[in-house]
Amino acid sequence: MKRTVLYTTLALLLLPIGACSKKKSEPEPTSTTPFTVTIPLGLNDDLMVPENNPLTAEKVALGRMLYFDPRLSADGTVSCASCHHPDKGWSDALPISQGIRAQNGTRNAPTVINSTYMFSQFWDGRAPTLEEQAKGPIINPVEMGMEAHDLAVTNIKKVPGYQPLFQKAFGEGPNIENITQAIASFERTILGGNSKFDRFQNGDENALNAEEKLGKELFFGKANCTRCHVGATFSDSQFHNLGVGMKQEKPDLGRFEITKKEADKGAFKTPALRDISRTAPYMHDGSQTTLEEVIEFYDIGGEKNPYLDPQMKPLGLSAEEKKALVAFMKALDSEPYPQVEKPQLP
Repeated sequence: MKRTVLYTTLALLLLPIGACSKKKSEPEPTSTTPFTVTIPLGLNDDLMVPENNPLTAEKVALGRMLYFDPRLSADGTVSCASCHHPDKGWSDALPISQGIRAQNGTRNAPTVINSTYMFSQFWDGRAPTLEEQAKGPIINPVEMGMEAHDLAVTNIKKVPGYQPLFQKAFGEGPNIENITQAIASFERTILGGNSKFDRFQNGDENALNAEEKLGKELFFGKANCTRCHVGATFSDSQFHNLGVGMKQEKPDLGRFEITKKEADKGAFKTPALRDISRTAPYMHDGSQTTLEEVIEFYDIGGEKNPYLDPQMKPLGLSAEEKKALVAFMKALDSEPYPQVEKPQLP
């Protein structure tokens, strides 16, 4: 079952008398073709589209090209899709992501699926929107490696085929603002839902098997997973210290690096759980390779440290219960999975 929501933008201007015959030198008006977003069962209708970047078909199509285009990187080898690829759960299947010249980053690449519903972006929440998130990797020396955004813009301007696409989408040529607005528009269309769990919640008693139903009861009950994994995406978009990596000599302090609040040391954003079976390895450092390992980690109450979230407590799960929890999380996989093929680049 699917619900369809129509997001449109209006760019109609009241024309003065005689304005119907425009001069040849006038720019073509920005196109505002409505983009139809099919909202899968289980998700909500609010894609958190900013007022200054309404969703249009032209932006989404352009953003899809830019998302897969390695010319936004310094050496022409890395695109957004390099670390967030549809074939790999919109991530990269690596513990730590790699950028230009095979440089290792410091964190696991989060999935793009349903990222539009997150209140902030990145593991530490340093970007408030998808637009701001898209800017970061371009000038990160390890990721895409551009020394300045202007250099990425120059690369795109050099591609003749991009010029009419930017005119149609934005009524102007490429700049860093509309490049990232287009990428964010495309990312807002990557939605995962209509899982077996959603169909069960919608009244199909046979959508879940006995083991998955037990996992559901544990998830919402004894295992207390909903202390953090709540809502349509199964994430509160908040930051919690689970103890992951805190035994390192120089641990990644996560949210603390943004807020400088002592309580935020070692805290990272709660990942969404839809399609979680496709995004291994897990945790911000990719230190846990399977969902079974993740459940074991939660069962012991995380890794003790001075900043451990007070809700992290031993669960005392049996082997059968652990197996059922994993089965339930796999029952959150999208049907169909949000697959997108690489477009032909201009």
